[in-house]
Amino acid sequence: MKLVTWNVNGIRSACRKGFLEWLAREQPDALCVQEIKIHESQCDEALRNPPGYRTYWHPAEKKGYSGVATFSRDEPAAVRVGLGLPDYDAEGRVLVTEYSDLVLLNVYVPNGQRDLGRVPFKMAFCNALLALCNDLTSKGKHVVVCGDFNTAHREIDLKNPKSNANTTGFLPVERAWIDTFISHGYVDIFRELNPEPGQYTWWSYRPGVRERNIGWRIDYHFISRGLRDRVKNAYLLPQVHGSDHCPAVLELEKGAS
Repeated sequence: MKLVTWNVNGIRSACRKGFLEWLAREQPDALCVQEIKIHESQCDEALRNPPGYRTYWHPAEKKGYSGVATFSRDEPAAVRVGLGLPDYDAEGRVLVTEYSDLVLLNVYVPNGQRDLGRVPFKMAFCNALLALCNDLTSKGKHVVVCGDFNTAHREIDLKNPKSNANTTGFLPVERAWIDTFISHGYVDIFRELNPEPGQYTWWSYRPGVRERNIGWRIDYHFISRGLRDRVKNAYLLPQVHGSDHCPAVLELEKGAS
């Protein structure tokens, strides 16, 4: 069971760079994309219904901004759009698809902004997300939370930690929230399996930055502990372009139906 997350930074732009061809080659069981910057009504048929996939959309109300979509081979037992909190749901940040053996959360955490003005908004979103995850696990659900968290957790997760100590995405309050999230029983499975430095999911578009691998790891798969024994692999696809982020992959053994 292959679960992929990718911030595509504009799905129409990604399509022009081969997104649908990549999807046909990669063949994930579920693909969670963030920052789609489109409404479903604006999508052509090829994007709305790629062969072998059902698609689910949570766009932002504002055109050309934010939004998430999930491409799924299997029809989910249930789909939830949003957190149920209007300020966040207007920005298209959470899409939940429930299957027989797990619940998949596709998440696009707000950016705190260069002037740090949206950091409180971001942290309140994170706390609401944690409450939703805990509600699901308290009901005995296995949970995978994936997407762009807009936060590098530890110094290993970005090339230049010291020069970014006061930059949103690496602020102490943001990093501490990930500590809190993990303390509630969610595993950063990529880092557990890949302790080596230099593995990133986002690079600035500035010339030469990606080539020199000056990046941040801000895209994650977190799993509830009950899924740990089903994990086969977790890895990144930095060779895949089409966005300033790269896809991240989680492979699980399929559970009982």
